[in-house]
Amino acid sequence: MLLLKMKPVLLLSFGIVLVLIQGCSAADGINRNSFPNGFVFGTASSAYQYEGAVKEDGRGPSVWDKFAHSFGKVTDFSNADVADDQYHMYEGDIKLMKDMGMDAYRFSISWPRIFPNGTGQINQAGVDHYNAVINSLLAHGIEPYVTLYHWDLPQALEDRYNGWLDTRIINDFAAYAETCFEKFGDRVKNWMTFNEPHTFTVQGYDVGLQAPGRCSILLHLFCRAGNSATEPYIVGHNALLAHAAAFDIYKRKYKAKQHGRIGVAFDVIWYVPGTNKTEDIEATQRAQDFQLGWFLDPIMFGDYPSSMRTRVGDRLPRFSKVQSTLLKGSLDFVGINHYTTWYAWHNSTSIIGVLLNDSVADSGSITLPWKDGKAIGDRANSIWLYIVPEGFRGLLNYVKNRYGNPLVIVTENGMDDPNSPFISLKDALKDEKRVKYYNDYLTNLLAAIKEDGCNVKGYFAWSLLDNWEWAAGYSSRFGLYFVDYNDHLKRYAKNSAIWFKNFLTAG
Repeated sequence: MLLLKMKPVLLLSFGIVLVLIQGCSAADGINRNSFPNGFVFGTASSAYQYEGAVKEDGRGPSVWDKFAHSFGKVTDFSNADVADDQYHMYEGDIKLMKDMGMDAYRFSISWPRIFPNGTGQINQAGVDHYNAVINSLLAHGIEPYVTLYHWDLPQALEDRYNGWLDTRIINDFAAYAETCFEKFGDRVKNWMTFNEPHTFTVQGYDVGLQAPGRCSILLHLFCRAGNSATEPYIVGHNALLAHAAAFDIYKRKYKAKQHGRIGVAFDVIWYVPGTNKTEDIEATQRAQDFQLGWFLDPIMFGDYPSSMRTRVGDRLPRFSKVQSTLLKGSLDFVGINHYTTWYAWHNSTSIIGVLLNDSVADSGSITLPWKDGKAIGDRANSIWLYIVPEGFRGLLNYVKNRYGNPLVIVTENGMDDPNSPFISLKDALKDEKRVKYYNDYLTNLLAAIKEDGCNVKGYFAWSLLDNWEWAAGYSSRFGLYFVDYNDHLKRYAKNSAIWFKNFLTAG
């Protein structure tokens, strides 16, 4: 493919300066010992995609329970009522991680399992469950990395005040976060307040493809309620302020005693210009501003990117001086969820603005994974996921240069295969494309660290198990382990799990 023959382009901070990064020179056959001492390897998951047991032990409903049970919202008409049943099967799953040689496990706490009503009475059974999981991980020498919010907002808060659209969510999230610091922070030293704030903001309130399914694009064709021109910005603003509030509580009340650190896991597609025209290079930067910059710029610099301020105008909320001060510097590490690379071009037409009138139109960029009829790389199963390992290195250099080389942990990286009834179990375990994906992405990560000086200290593969993939349901398999949904959710090691075990235990 064309891009694979090109040197990836790096867009530097605040400018349009192009830097050519030399092609990756790290040799094949890398393993754990190729990486710096202390580098952390783990796998990642989320409560709603893994746990199941949605009505057990006092858990309240989440917005995803309602959304997944709404007709036509999930590709295969499934829901996550059972998922991987990790709520009951966590001990066996922890042994799988231990057997592979993983150092850490990133999982999320279900807010409605701790507070079934979003606030108020704590559900002790939920606290007991996560204590058991954390203690089992530590007993097996695996470090817990905990995400506080991986999209499963208590439905009670959505019903009470429209959830993330109301400023009341800030205090309610902060109270939930503090409860988790209080109950688990003696053992949990790595926290993420949010998983992919950009994703749940845009997918939930701009295009309506995820819970709670609000949008106004295409004249409300897809959603009954919502305003795609304003709501994504309100939700994003409240999420940022909720993060800052939780970080402030931890810093003031818990950090000195618990010695932990807090980050955010940001979703980042890497964008490269579709042509070398100045307008397309500038559009590529705007595409990144309206993705990563939307959430990381306020945390690093105290305000949104200037391109967002200019293009969104009064629809983009403003931070008070106090809020800006609270936000600036409010993380200890930058979590990067990265899967793929796309092209970006300047949008010179008005039709997207007319049809969408949303954050996608506001960016003035068109982003696609192909050009001139050719894909940017080999496609995985998901329609959006194309395999471009060199893009990973470009992204890590961008974060280094724009944000002052912060501590980075790669909190998700991986690819999916289709879940087809026509593929035998034996063949499903032969996931050579995934093995190559991990080898090539890790090779580029290693080059970014050793040759480019990127400050990356950890890597989490998505995902330990095949699981319920949101609107894709069970149609997509991201796991290192195959889950047999037709036979008591038995787990089987794919070739990629065996590859990772060899990678982690070599030498």
